[in-house]
Amino acid sequence: MTDAAEGSPRTPSSGQGGWLFISGLGIGQIVSWGTLYYSFPLIAEPMGRELGYSRPAVYGAATLGILLAAAAAFPVGAAIDRGHGRSVMAWGSVLGGLVLMAWSQVASLPVFYVLFAGVGLAQAMTMYEPVFAVVARRYGAEARRGITAITLWGGFASTVFIPITQGLVTALGWRGALLALGGTNLAICVGLHVWLIDPRLDDAGRPAGSAAGTAPLAGGRAVRWALGRPAFWGLLVCFTLYYSMYTGLTFHWYPMLIEQGYSVAAVISALTLIGPAQVAGRIAMWMFARHQPVRTIGPAAMVGFPVCLLILILAPRHFVSVALFALVCGAANGVITIVRGLVVPEMLTREAYGAINGALGMPANLSRAFAPAAVATLWALSGGYDGVLLAGLAGSLVAILAFWFAAMRSRPAKAAAP
Repeated sequence: MTDAAEGSPRTPSSGQGGWLFISGLGIGQIVSWGTLYYSFPLIAEPMGRELGYSRPAVYGAATLGILLAAAAAFPVGAAIDRGHGRSVMAWGSVLGGLVLMAWSQVASLPVFYVLFAGVGLAQAMTMYEPVFAVVARRYGAEARRGITAITLWGGFASTVFIPITQGLVTALGWRGALLALGGTNLAICVGLHVWLIDPRLDDAGRPAGSAAGTAPLAGGRAVRWALGRPAFWGLLVCFTLYYSMYTGLTFHWYPMLIEQGYSVAAVISALTLIGPAQVAGRIAMWMFARHQPVRTIGPAAMVGFPVCLLILILAPRHFVSVALFALVCGAANGVITIVRGLVVPEMLTREAYGAINGALGMPANLSRAFAPAAVATLWALSGGYDGVLLAGLAGSLVAILAFWFAAMRSRPAKAAAP
């Protein structure tokens, strides 16, 4: 897994090689997300019952994992900026596969927490943010199509792996399911990352527009540059608010909708629409807005979240209403994932994608760790989910304003002079 950093750049449209690179990384995203993220609740329930762990104790490990992933975001991104994408993602997949297999043998809660810290680190090394950084380094100014395509692949992770994981648990038990998931991660992701990520093909030269004689932005210097830009702060506020609200409410959609009077069958049926709606939203963007600047697409997508909350607040309690909520919520989040991957090169700078993107995502990832508990606390204080929905509506409007502020204070994408 040795890295190098020289060679000629390629673009996503450069024939079969570009298609193979993006498709292979996309398949890796399906497996990484499916084994390291979507499998957790399906494994956690039978594990907790067998070992006698309470639900808060089990889900506390997920919080720890998210915290470790947040802490690792900047160093992972900076390493990829230096040309170590192959090593980061391949070793991340090795770590992910091994900790899943070790988890299958767990008999102690402290050991489970230690292992899930490893899961969080593996997530930081293999999921969207590192693969976006790898694609940005390979394609430079042409990375947009590749990042969009990666999210289309990743959108199928839950559709593929939730039924697979449930089938494995039913057939093999939760321990056997973890062994199979860990082996799948090792068998597929490690090979894909070693084979496809070749730093010799990276567009690692100075981006067009850099000032002659100035050193390119990198590492901590790049983050200090970004901290001096109002657009960076607008984006940070926007995505921290959005992802904390989305994550917190995602853990509560089911009880929230039941409390509002929807039937169990209606809620289950509606929630299954969110995943396909995410993919549909991304395809719609690919077809109809591929040439629109992200500063235009972003606010339009962000509006979807308050709209879906308004549906829950105002619409009559029929299946059509909850299905419409799920479709709007999923489509908006699907597009926002693409927007999140593009804001750094299109609204800040094409240099140091990994480091700046990692710094931008760290507060959002930290807030995600505590969001489910915060929503539960607000529910208890307000006496129901109506207060939660109103707070989410207010927060989503602030997030939209923060993105608009960033869009107004950003400049057309080009390399920034320090």
